[in-house]
Amino acid sequence: MHTPATRGGRAPRAAPLVAAATYVACTAYAACGVAGLIAVPSVAQAHAIAGDRVFPATLAIDDPGVGDEANFEYGHQRVPGDAGDQSINTFSFEYDKLITPRLAVSIDGAYAMQNNPRAAGFNNFGVGLKYLLYVNEPHELMTSIGLSAELGGTGSRAIADNFSTISPTVYIGKGMGDLPDSLAYLRPVAITAEAAPALNTGAGQPNAFNYGFTVQYSLPYLQQHVHDAGLPQPFANLIPLVEIPLSRSQGQTTGTVNPGFIWMNRYGQFGVEAQIPINRASGSHVGILVQAHLFFDDIAPTTLGKPLFQ
Repeated sequence: MHTPATRGGRAPRAAPLVAAATYVACTAYAACGVAGLIAVPSVAQAHAIAGDRVFPATLAIDDPGVGDEANFEYGHQRVPGDAGDQSINTFSFEYDKLITPRLAVSIDGAYAMQNNPRAAGFNNFGVGLKYLLYVNEPHELMTSIGLSAELGGTGSRAIADNFSTISPTVYIGKGMGDLPDSLAYLRPVAITAEAAPALNTGAGQPNAFNYGFTVQYSLPYLQQHVHDAGLPQPFANLIPLVEIPLSRSQGQTTGTVNPGFIWMNRYGQFGVEAQIPINRASGSHVGILVQAHLFFDDIAPTTLGKPLFQ
């Protein structure tokens, strides 16, 4: 589970555009009914899998599943600062551990380097809980809920805040594999979304609402479940996507539009995205995100990838 934080005026890595979340929710209700969302969920699977759909661990917005996994990212952005534009380079990590097949805990952190003013050090470290709430395999629907906290004072004084931030979060993913045959080539499309208020413990510190969504087109899904186009590697394992992480605070919205791709296999994935600011407050140049992600569920299923309690 990703646990973003705002630094130096940057938009946080976020979670869903309200319209997209509304669409996905309406699709979910139409597919399985209101009662289905609160009924006893189906059996959980490794990673974020619903029927034939695998939701990848995207770079800026968390997927709706739980798993034993580790995520490493590098990010570069140029954003407005108090003394003019500043460049920020961030090296982040996250480790998720399954407690049960549906419940995961996480720990995360990031080392940041910035100029103008020049500073370097760790951001505050974060912890989180995430619970897989519901899976509907025929309709490729998955929902989770979570709670994450950035622990104030655990990072470098030059970089981190001295107050904590708590974020209750809702995650949802919907694949289009249930579309009719006339729309078969749209079946590889999936939408994921995330929404989380960011509640600060510091006196006088403004709260925020982080939200966002992704639109994905899975070439592995196309090859395996729609039409085998004979794509060679590495294209057969690519998932082109666009992520839009946003944040609303003190009457202003910041965020980016992130086009990119993920290359995925059974044991992990590699991803690259551009970060295009939506306005001046979000940044002054196009940034970049690079990801390496490991699935311990498959790398070491009897040790690191095994839930502590079945």
